[in-house]
Amino acid sequence: MTIHASLEKPTLLGEYRYELRPVERGYANRTLHINLGDNTIREKPVTQQMKDLFTGGRGFALKLLWDAVTPDTKWNDPQNELVIANGPICGITAYPGSGKATVATLSPLTQNVVDSNVGGYFAPFLKFSGFDALEIQGKAAEDVIIFIDGDTGKVTIESSTLDALDSHEISNQLTSKYGSDEKSRRGIAVFSAGQAADHIRIALISSSWYDVRRKEARLKQAGRGGPGRVFRDKKIKAIVVRFSDMGGDKNGVADMALIRKAGSRINKEIAELDDKQNQMRKVGTANIVEVMDHFDLLPTHNFRYGSHPDTHKIDSKVWKEAFTQGLPDGCWLGCTMSCSHGVDHFPLKTGPYAGQCVLVDGPEYENAAGLGSNIGNFDPQKVLELNFYCDTYGVDSISFANCVAFAMECYEEGYLTKEHTGGMELNFGNGTAALELIHQMARGEGFGVIVGQGVRYMKEYFVREYGADPKFLHDIGMEIKGMEISEYLTKESLAQQGGFGLATKGPQHDEAWLIFMDQVQNLLPTFKDKAEALHYFPMWRTWFSLHGLCKLPWNDISPENNKQTREPAKVEEHVENYAWIHQGVTGKPTVPQDLLNQSERVYNFQKVFALRMGRVGRGHDYPPYRAMGPVTIAEYESRQDRYDEQLIRLIEIDPAGLSTEEKMKHLRKYREGQYEQLMDAVYQRRGWDANSIPTLEKLRELGIDLPEVIEVVTRAKKSV
Repeated sequence: MTIHASLEKPTLLGEYRYELRPVERGYANRTLHINLGDNTIREKPVTQQMKDLFTGGRGFALKLLWDAVTPDTKWNDPQNELVIANGPICGITAYPGSGKATVATLSPLTQNVVDSNVGGYFAPFLKFSGFDALEIQGKAAEDVIIFIDGDTGKVTIESSTLDALDSHEISNQLTSKYGSDEKSRRGIAVFSAGQAADHIRIALISSSWYDVRRKEARLKQAGRGGPGRVFRDKKIKAIVVRFSDMGGDKNGVADMALIRKAGSRINKEIAELDDKQNQMRKVGTANIVEVMDHFDLLPTHNFRYGSHPDTHKIDSKVWKEAFTQGLPDGCWLGCTMSCSHGVDHFPLKTGPYAGQCVLVDGPEYENAAGLGSNIGNFDPQKVLELNFYCDTYGVDSISFANCVAFAMECYEEGYLTKEHTGGMELNFGNGTAALELIHQMARGEGFGVIVGQGVRYMKEYFVREYGADPKFLHDIGMEIKGMEISEYLTKESLAQQGGFGLATKGPQHDEAWLIFMDQVQNLLPTFKDKAEALHYFPMWRTWFSLHGLCKLPWNDISPENNKQTREPAKVEEHVENYAWIHQGVTGKPTVPQDLLNQSERVYNFQKVFALRMGRVGRGHDYPPYRAMGPVTIAEYESRQDRYDEQLIRLIEIDPAGLSTEEKMKHLRKYREGQYEQLMDAVYQRRGWDANSIPTLEKLRELGIDLPEVIEVVTRAKKSV
């Protein structure tokens, strides 16, 4: 790849020098605040109360954002912040999956607080450079580059002189600029967002690390909720962090032997069992494409269906062959799971880089399912090309896929015409049209810009401008709280419907993935069982984001005897590993319940934060009906035997002689009633009232009954 940049010398807009000091038991004990409005830079201490109540990572990010905004702050106000945090366990190298950052901000999609996690080297390098979190406020007058130099203890804000518009070029150019040779490039990590992030709300931030074998920067993504739009609205071209003195002892841990004990146990399992289990080191998360198809869970044609005859064209065998094998594909040092696969020397056929051969990071499952079956595209070339352009342009692939699928269904239903789309035939399966839409997003023109504002925006726009049926669009628009749903078909899993609908930030699978437990294994037969799972697993999964960890080593490899344990879904041996690691890093005696307590505090704080920003009442917790059942006659009749049997068994209605519309009406009433009962059961288990508001008793129990928190909850209870 050609590396080029403008020779124009950047203007220094702000500079701050700070004392370099070691991390102590997982904490740098300070955060970095930058205001781009006046180019001021300062550090802030991390208090003991902040550690006790918010732990780190997502907790720190939420607390800093809470302190920065008011209930009236909008996503594009200068007052809004972009906060990037690591966590006390982040950066250890003796246990896999320890390089995650959490990005928190007010979202252009949900109009509320969101968090998104991302791998790469940025989070550990930020901490070892001296900071547990970075908060950026204000808006720059021109494109700027923020440089955090952990080698010399200096932070600068400079005007950008880069010619590059997109993340794969920005990351490579800046990695070469700040790392003069191969050795020093290993110590560079870059946050950036490509040109589409200037125009759309479904925009992501890419996080880079330098791959010493491929000799170029690779990308991971903080995608959910549109943080890339906030990034570019503040006119940030890139954030660069440099830390060259990397080693396995930088976290200042209390007991390295205990950490190594946990690491040895899981690394042995990965070495011996991964190839027999999920093949994360050969295929990664794309290993489940055909599994989802087999169990009727693979989203197809805007979640109408759960399988397709052409799935074999985009299943794991295809990606296993496409991925460059035999390389250690970890996105942080010491990650033996190595699931971050890529397709090297991939020839692009469209867009501004047509004719070039590039590195495509992925596809992971969400990309293969979303950019593949959900838009009816079973051409692996187009899946990979869409994957590449999503990453480099700065487009969240989950949201993009759902937005395109929604527009395609509206087109096929006659609500959109070629006049509306600029001549494009948006039928399912038209991967060429999907590529044109993403290029339009990058150029900031055409129908693609409308699609790039998200499903919720399109629902309102198509009703207002084109006279579409609002009820039908609401039923088929696969978003909750303004965020597009992750790529799993939930019609037959009430627990997973709740996992998406009741998720705090919006329907992201990192909070609760219960679809196998519920639908395939039938381990959650009662409302009480489902409510318990929808309490435990969101709390447990939250914990990873407090500490800067990837969750995949928890449950994508499992001990050989795991199926014989009392609760296999919890992978309790690995939970014990994390208790050992926490104690090893912090020096505090730790049992698994301590980890859950950390999460429950932050989870409920985030819920109160959402209340503070206006999301009050259970009305925000409903999924669209397509997530619950068949919206169209074609959907019902594609699984008629299944649905007719359910009418007989569950509702005691004989479908004989009923029209499909009548049968659908009975089924819908039943399924919506089931979801209401699920909501009540989950609220009770979580310690919330019937309006989805945490009780004061729960807040006191958790120790987060701070005056400002109590004030928000009291006001919310009065408003419903």
